Order: sequence, then C-alpha cells, then structure tokens
Amino acid sequence: MRGTRGRSAEGADARGPAAQEPDARGADARGPGAREADAREAGAPPGEFRVILNAHLDVVPGAPEQFVPRIEGDRLYGRGAHDMKVAALVMAHVFREVAPQLGFPVALQLVTDEEVGGADGTAHQIAQGVRAGFVVIGEQSGLRVVNESRGLAHVRLAAKGRAAHAAYPWLGDNALLRVTEGVGRLLARYPVPPAEAWRTTVNVARIDTPNRAVNQVPDEAGAWLDVRFPAEDGDFAGRSAAEIAAHLGEVTGLEATVEALGHPHHADPGSREVGLLRAAAREAGFAGELLAKHGAADGRHYSARGVDAVIFGPGGDGQHGPREYADLTTVAPYGRALRSFLRAL
Repeated sequence: MRGTRGRSAEGADARGPAAQEPDARGADARGPGAREADAREAGAPPGEFRVILNAHLDVVPGAPEQFVPRIEGDRLYGRGAHDMKVAALVMAHVFREVAPQLGFPVALQLVTDEEVGGADGTAHQIAQGVRAGFVVIGEQSGLRVVNESRGLAHVRLAAKGRAAHAAYPWLGDNALLRVTEGVGRLLARYPVPPAEAWRTTVNVARIDTPNRAVNQVPDEAGAWLDVRFPAEDGDFAGRSAAEIAAHLGEVTGLEATVEALGHPHHADPGSREVGLLRAAAREAGFAGELLAKHGAADGRHYSARGVDAVIFGPGGDGQHGPREYADLTTVAPYGRALRSFLRAL
C-alpha cells in the first residue's frame, strides 16, 4: 500500500485540470502475474489515513483469448478489464495527481487476492492496524455508490459411503448420490431465483468424487458451494462459521465445513462521505444513486471493523464471464468524480 501525508501544493502535479486520464485502451488484462501490488507504506503509519482507495489486481480464470485485450467501439474486452484493472489504473492515476495537494493523508491499497477472499491482502493489512475514516473500493458500479452488499460463505459438503461392485449396488452405499440428494435439499431451501432478487442464493460450483472406476460404487464424495446472503437472513448473518456449518449439515444431512466467511457489508447512506461521493458522481454526469450489490468485495473486511467502505467504480459488464468488458465512456468521468470527492473532503 502506498500512502502519503498531506503536503503543500508546492509539490503538487502542476498539470491541473488539463491532465488526462490514463488511456484505458492500453489497460493490462493479462492476469494476476502481470503486475504486483505495491505493498509499501510510504509516508503514513497505520491508522492515520483519511481515505483509502482500494483496488485488486488479481482475476478469475478465463479462456486464453480473454487475456489478449481488444477494443470494440467504446468497450475494452479482456479478463479483468471490468473486474477491475481499469478502475485500479484510474485510482492510481488520481492518487498520484491529487494526494500531494491534500491537507490529509490518503492511501492507495492494491492487493492481489480479492478473488480468493482477501485474507492475505486487505484483511491482512487491516489486521496489522491499517485503518481509514472512509474507504472507496473501485469495483464496478457504473458510478453508483454501493453502500450495501451480501455476505458470503464458501462451503464444502462431504459424504462417506461404502464401496461395492457396480453390478451389485445394493451391497454398497453410494456417497455421490448422498451428496446430490443433500444438495437438492439445500436448493429446495434456497432455490435459484428466476430473476434478480435480494435473498440468499447457493451456487453449486462442483460435485466430485475420488472414485476412478466406472464399475465401482463411490465411497466418498463432496460438493463445493458459494452461498451469498443478505443481512436479513438469520440463517447466516450474524452467525459464526461453526453455527453456519451446523445449520447446513442439518439441512443437507452431510458433513459441512465453512472454508471462508464474510458477513454482509453496510455503510451509512447518510454519512458526509457518502453524500460527497454521490455529489461528485452527479457532477461527473451520472445520477449518483445508492445501490445494494449482490457480490461481495474487500469492503466487507473494513465494515467488520466499523469502518465505512463503499464500492464506487466505472461501468461495464460481464465480470467473470466470457465477454467481460469495461465501458470506456465511464473512465474519464470516474476519474473526475474521484478527484472532486477527495478535494471536497
């Protein structure tokens, strides 16, 4: 993380309003190894930041062609273009330009493990004492201010059975069938909604077995789940990993292990910082409305420590999908909004 104390305008970037946004058409979409986060704290010890600008540089897997960025009209296609390297680039540019002009310390926090939970990036730095009065997470939002998001639980289900010859299945106990039946009970409890809905959802990411013989009844099997839940769902919100595992075990009839848990994130919609950020979005030509977001982000780690954090990023669509893209028409307005917000504090 790179930080700076407030300094006089003598050391500021003299380019002023004419300084342009970095050209997002050259944004790096190559993947997690393309750039390393700058983890140095330069100028401000933990706990002294007025604002932290947070972005992640890691991406989820994709097809090889997605790591070759291309432009079609006003869209930059590529893995990580929308989620979220374009925003990281703009944040870094704004930080470099504006931070020396401010009368308070701000920080740029770039991490490389958000997509796998953030334990060794944002969460680790928070555990080491890094704090701020307010945090802006540059995840995609179309210049809307996301002050609420669902929590998440990454869960493993496991079943043991009894192996047997496939010609005599009644002599065995098929663990794979036990898992599929348990997953079915869970999805009956938390069905996939037919359209967008603010409620608990379960994604079955994988069902597997170590069995390698087609003529053998599997004696072990498991499932890998991603559960997202709003603050209103008492089955998950406010409960410990052990309590959630016990609940899921009761529903599925299987052994459940919660591998990662992040509770719902919330920031005060009436705070001065949220108001200034919304005003900056409007000044940049967008509505600046509040938004509740289904996906989680590293802001939840700050929210859990009582630090207000919001998601505020440029536009685009298709994150984690085959046609992920960043909307290049939102890049310059996003940079202007960040500048206006920081200077208005």
